[in-house]
Amino acid sequence: MSGALQAVFQNQRSFGAPPGQEAFTTVGTFSWVAPTGVTKVSVVAVGGGAGGKAASYGGGGGGLGYKNNYTVNSGCSYTVVVGVGGGGGTGCAFGGSGGNSSFVSTCVVRGGGGINCGSAGTFTGDGGGNGGTGNSGGRNGGGGAGGYSGNGGRGGFLGTCVSRTGLSGSGGAGGGGASGYGAGGGGGVGLLGQGSDGSGGTVAGLGGGGGGGGSSGATGSSNSGCNGGAGGLFGGGGGASATSCACFPSPSGAGAKGAVRIIWPGCSRSFPSTCTGNL
Repeated sequence: MSGALQAVFQNQRSFGAPPGQEAFTTVGTFSWVAPTGVTKVSVVAVGGGAGGKAASYGGGGGGLGYKNNYTVNSGCSYTVVVGVGGGGGTGCAFGGSGGNSSFVSTCVVRGGGGINCGSAGTFTGDGGGNGGTGNSGGRNGGGGAGGYSGNGGRGGFLGTCVSRTGLSGSGGAGGGGASGYGAGGGGGVGLLGQGSDGSGGTVAGLGGGGGGGGSSGATGSSNSGCNGGAGGLFGGGGGASATSCACFPSPSGAGAKGAVRIIWPGCSRSFPSTCTGNL
């Protein structure tokens, strides 16, 4: 082999694998195999949002956690879990809680699922944010998904002591849905790094805005008659429905599923915003 050709191969080895990424947006448990030459990754995980409860709680938004420059071995497999969004409740029933999303284990990086009694999903990692709360009381909006450096917006509350409008998210988080006779779902969060904050729903039953940069999270659905609005992708909490236990059960909104995204090399691409976009 000539000296010039040897130099080319040496340069390829020194640079390692080219930048890459993989997103997991289907609910379930998966094995990710580190590509040849990949030894460091950065990972973001968003938990599933919770479903709302009839005439009561909005579902809590899923938390977002990230881990940067995590060491992996090329050719080895690593467990990825994508959390389910909680279903909406009918009658007196609570909606379902959201599932945790994680990479390797919940101790490494985790986006916690939102809770069906309106509590927010939390997170584990180098940074991230908790989901927004769905409050308690009557016909509350769903909480927004957590952000990269701040929490999801709280859902609005149908009462005189707390604002009926949802609060905006912070640090790229989703906004809370507005309360109403059929409340709006919370906004989701994108996977491409921190961007603008999701706005809170301002009109009765209006869903909260999605947060995140590049490709923003989806806006939560607005109410449909007496029904609660669904949470926006990824991780938004569902809004409460209008019915009481004595009324015909209209469904509350379902929470949105979670997601996990892996980018490399982790030494040069890191969350919340260093070269985190699509290539």
